Amino acid sequence: MSLNIVYGAIFIFSAIKWGDWKNWHNYYPTFLFLMVGDLVYQFLFFKHSMWEYVPFGNDKSWATHTHVALLIMLIKYPVTVCIFLGHMSKELWKKIINILFWTMVYTINEFVDLKIGAMVHKNGWNLGWSAFFSFVMFSVLAVHYKKPALAWILSAIYATFLWNVFDVPQSILK
Repeated sequence: MSLNIVYGAIFIFSAIKWGDWKNWHNYYPTFLFLMVGDLVYQFLFFKHSMWEYVPFGNDKSWATHTHVALLIMLIKYPVTVCIFLGHMSKELWKKIINILFWTMVYTINEFVDLKIGAMVHKNGWNLGWSAFFSFVMFSVLAVHYKKPALAWILSAIYATFLWNVFDVPQSILK
């Protein structure tokens, strides 16, 4: 069985069960923000990636890292945003719980992918960095929904921080 079909089915089921699709148009800019962020990462880090998706099982016959990344952007991200923002409370402690819950979901998903060989880390990246990244990502997504300009600024600061922490060489840029 295709791992990506299984993941896709899980996320589509989750979308049907918990997604706030009646308000999808309110979440659309935040979905695009998330997708653009990933596309920028995929473009800039083409020659120096921090992680790579590895086709697994039946996916080996058709998939590459790029296929998997695009499927994630087109299925996982919209579903995640519609559930995440659709259940965002106005109370700060409930917002934090929501951010921590989704950080845990993404971290567990990545842990499984690493254990079965569907993903590898590179250039010093590890599951701890992924968990931290997910926490920051969901925090910034919550900010983006209400204050998009601030979210872009925070993202640029965080990207610069990661670029420097991982000592990414300027030579990877065209």
